[in-house]
Amino acid sequence: MRSTWNGQVSFGLVSIPVRLYSATESKNIAFHQVHERDGGQIKYKRVCEVDGEEVPYPEIAKGYETDDGQLVVLTDRDLAAVPAPAAKTAEVLEFVPLEAIDPIYFDKTYYVEPQKAGIKPYLLLRDALQKSGRVAIAKIALRQRESLAVLRVYSDVLMISTMLWPDEVRAADFPFLGEDHPQIRPQEMTMAATLIEGMSDDVFDPAKYHDTYRAALTEMVEAKIAGHESIAVPAAAGADEEVADLLAALSASVEQAQRPHSNSGPS
Repeated sequence: MRSTWNGQVSFGLVSIPVRLYSATESKNIAFHQVHERDGGQIKYKRVCEVDGEEVPYPEIAKGYETDDGQLVVLTDRDLAAVPAPAAKTAEVLEFVPLEAIDPIYFDKTYYVEPQKAGIKPYLLLRDALQKSGRVAIAKIALRQRESLAVLRVYSDVLMISTMLWPDEVRAADFPFLGEDHPQIRPQEMTMAATLIEGMSDDVFDPAKYHDTYRAALTEMVEAKIAGHESIAVPAAAGADEEVADLLAALSASVEQAQRPHSNSGPS
């Protein structure tokens, strides 16, 4: 792995030199846009809509459009004048229980590796966090953007997960919330609780779930390479079925959940 950030974690008066590495990677199959007839790759040019000329990168600035349609142009010189956040420090602000943070705030996650001079304070912070049962809330600047972050322990290493700011989380403002709702019958609630109990596990094991769409798409690409034009892609069973009776649907779901099976996740 290649580090994406070098800096320090500031923990009180203790500074821990660290490196960050992206903890996740996309496994999506990447495609180019091509001309269907001859396979030629589609290219895009940066063309000014005013004079129709192609614009080189050094002449491209950032534009901010106001609500009333005015355009404010910001150059690199303008942006350099904005007070920059502490670019090389992740400052610990407070400690909270992990369950106190709603997952909606989580954004991107990084592994935190100690540099040689920081191994001892790194291990101290890691073990202290583990013993406390809490996570650290920090402030960090990555790619010219300041973020809140969660510093926590995972598989004996520290991890930093950047967070969204509160005003970046949209409110769930839907009309149905203010409308009169149909009554939930006690039998339906009991059956739903039974279904949840039947499908519950004390441990989440992500390894038992699989990306069936990506597997089918990979198989199709490999079939194309082998000279076959297409393969049959299995459709999701029952995707378009509608069940009118909620209680009947719950009962059938409970029966299905209670059947013995070797793998609770899709294969």
